[in-house]
Amino acid sequence: MDEKKSLGRAYYCKDRGWAFGIKERGSRVRTSEEKAVILVGPPNSGKTTLFNRLTHSHFEVVNYPGSTVDYSVGEVQGLKVYDTPGVYSLEPTSPDEEVTLHVLESFPEAPIILVLDATQYLRQVHLLRQVLSKGRSVLLVLTMNDILLKHGIRLHKDHLEKQLGIPVFLFDGTKGEGIEGIFEALQQAQPLALQVSREEWDKKNKALWQQVCGEKWDEWQLREKTDRWDQVLLHPFWGLVAFVLIMMVFFSSIFWLAQPFMDFVDLGFAFLAEKVSQWGGSSLWSLFLADGLIGGMGAVFVFVPQIFILFLGIGFLEDSGYLARAATIIDKPLSYLGLSGRSFVPLLSGFACAVPAILSSRSLKSRKERWIAVSIIPFMTCSARLPVYALLLSFLFMGDAAWKPGLALLGIYVFSIVLGGIAAFILNKLLKVSEESFFTMDLPLYRKPVLQVLLKTALLRTQAYIKKAGPMIFILSVLIWAASHFPYYKDLSTSEQVQKSVAGQVGQVLEPIFEPMGGDWRVGVGLMSAFAAREVFVSSLAIMFNVTEDVEEEGVRNSLLAKMKQAKNLQGEPVFTLSSVLGLILFFMIALQCVSTSTVVAKEMNSLKFALYQVISMNIIAYILTVALVQGLRTLGVP
Repeated sequence: MDEKKSLGRAYYCKDRGWAFGIKERGSRVRTSEEKAVILVGPPNSGKTTLFNRLTHSHFEVVNYPGSTVDYSVGEVQGLKVYDTPGVYSLEPTSPDEEVTLHVLESFPEAPIILVLDATQYLRQVHLLRQVLSKGRSVLLVLTMNDILLKHGIRLHKDHLEKQLGIPVFLFDGTKGEGIEGIFEALQQAQPLALQVSREEWDKKNKALWQQVCGEKWDEWQLREKTDRWDQVLLHPFWGLVAFVLIMMVFFSSIFWLAQPFMDFVDLGFAFLAEKVSQWGGSSLWSLFLADGLIGGMGAVFVFVPQIFILFLGIGFLEDSGYLARAATIIDKPLSYLGLSGRSFVPLLSGFACAVPAILSSRSLKSRKERWIAVSIIPFMTCSARLPVYALLLSFLFMGDAAWKPGLALLGIYVFSIVLGGIAAFILNKLLKVSEESFFTMDLPLYRKPVLQVLLKTALLRTQAYIKKAGPMIFILSVLIWAASHFPYYKDLSTSEQVQKSVAGQVGQVLEPIFEPMGGDWRVGVGLMSAFAAREVFVSSLAIMFNVTEDVEEEGVRNSLLAKMKQAKNLQGEPVFTLSSVLGLILFFMIALQCVSTSTVVAKEMNSLKFALYQVISMNIIAYILTVALVQGLRTLGVP
């Protein structure tokens, strides 16, 4: 079977973004004579972290189930190392669990590296019994050993090896220690074919684990600190209060913490645009470089610090173990919508990117639940929308304290969830499927995130965003600049040139469509370009309003905000007002403007009809509600 390959660095779509360094990827396994090693383990066990260390790959590690939806392949010492999706059992009940079983069946002779969380060994040891029953070489890796050491528990690894009859390694994922010689030990391991009942196996391992851990083993004491925090964070009332407060601080920080870095990036692009203008004068080539490329791309990338902080904050909540709790808190409310806490994984992923979020919906066991989840994931506020919201909120709160747009951004995120909930409720009533979904998950211990790991992960995710969005922004910036400057009239002013250009003529023809939304033809051109990539809406406005005219004094972002403040339509009325900006925010919240998302939906649901219905219905609804909001506000006297 064919596999997608690449030379050198490659990209791999994981649950929360894109990562680098993998050799191959795919949803099918090549049944060949190649030497392979298969990594198996439950979610949250540290399996992907071990895979990173073994293959020197760089994957993001998400602290909740369902983070790995396709298998991943690396190579080390002539061996292909397969990182399979996290499973609690080798009896699959969901599509992603079937992937793990398929990989095992495709390589019947390949040895297995089983990864278990040492702090939850007794809960996960039944998976070891299933793996040992396969009749192949097995090596056990116990993670979270650093947590045990902090509690004075030193595992007697040799005794565990002797009793189990397999090699055992103690792995510290934060430092990457404890796996030296792992492949040599795996090659020397003898195949086993264990046949024992689960009751007998669990009883034997309960006594064995007490011997391995010694007198200091006390599972309740180990979880004492975690349980104290859970009394608050998992409380039916106070847990929700804590969640809201955490989110308020988080989203407010996206503005105030990023501001100094945004100013630095803004001034950098402004300086570059000014130098290009001085170097090229008023030549068409100089205008293209300064306005089309630097102005267009700078208007978007000035918001990259906010995206970095978004990923950094999500990473902190993930690595600390908090987001796993959020899934249990939201399980009951989701049950009224035909979903479960397991749906929290793809829905949360949608706040980064809808594409991997839809892929991670494979972890849902119910077809009805997956159908609903895939339908509402596009409502979640993805990182591509963040530059648009940041620009529009900066316009509304120009000159105000950073906590105000931060609080407004929190409101947008909350309202997007409410919209998704309404859609899920309607779909749950319409779908006549009797399948019931259930949700179980082992909650990890709370841990202090490692700053170096957090920064590295956030940087990788931000790089992935730039690499993913950059080429599209570049291409469309060139096309929009060309469309707004040709035919070229040398003696016309900038505004007159844009009006007589191809973009201006097309926009003015379509202006009656966008006028009820409160926008003019320039906003219409931006909205049309956003269907290729939402971020392009910002760069489109920057090009249409020629932000580089005053870039030296104000910077790219401030210049664009000033131009928006001064913008008038053909009737001489302000284009950007409170009602029109709120309308744009609502439109971007509902409209499905992502070709990649629709493509993945069609593939995952095996239905082009489903994808077309989704994109058409969401955009029509977005348009109708936006017009209703803008016209309703203006009827009430809101400008």
